[in-house]
Amino acid sequence: MRIFKAVLLVLLVLLNLAAGIPKILQMPQELEFLAHLGLSPIAVSILGVIQFSGGGLLVLSKTRVVGAASGLIALVVSAIALFIAGSAGMGLLTLLPAAIAAFFVFDEFTKGSDPADRGAA
Repeated sequence: MRIFKAVLLVLLVLLNLAAGIPKILQMPQELEFLAHLGLSPIAVSILGVIQFSGGGLLVLSKTRVVGAASGLIALVVSAIALFIAGSAGMGLLTLLPAAIAAFFVFDEFTKGSDPADRGAA
C-alpha cells in the first residue's frame, strides 16, 4: 500500500505543478476556459499559484495536507468550469485527481484513528 500511495502522490504533485504553470503564465486557453466561471486573468493566476504551491507542499509530509487541500480546491474549480463549458467527460476526468487529493486529505485526518496505527491489536 505504501508504494501505491507514493505513486499516487508523485502523480498528484506532477499534475498540480503542470496544471498550475499555464494558469500562472496566463496562457490564452486557460484564460478563455476559466472565463466561463467569470474569473479574471488575475484570479486565474491566483488559482494557478494555489495549484502550483499545492503541488510543492505535497512533497513534504508536514505540509502534505495543506498541499492536497490546495490542489483539491483548484481541481474542483477546474472541473466545475469544464462542466459549465459543456465538457462533462473532461469534468469527470478532472474529478479523478481531485478524488486522489481528497484521499490524501482524508488520510491525514484519519491517521491515528485506527487501533493498528497506534500499536494496539
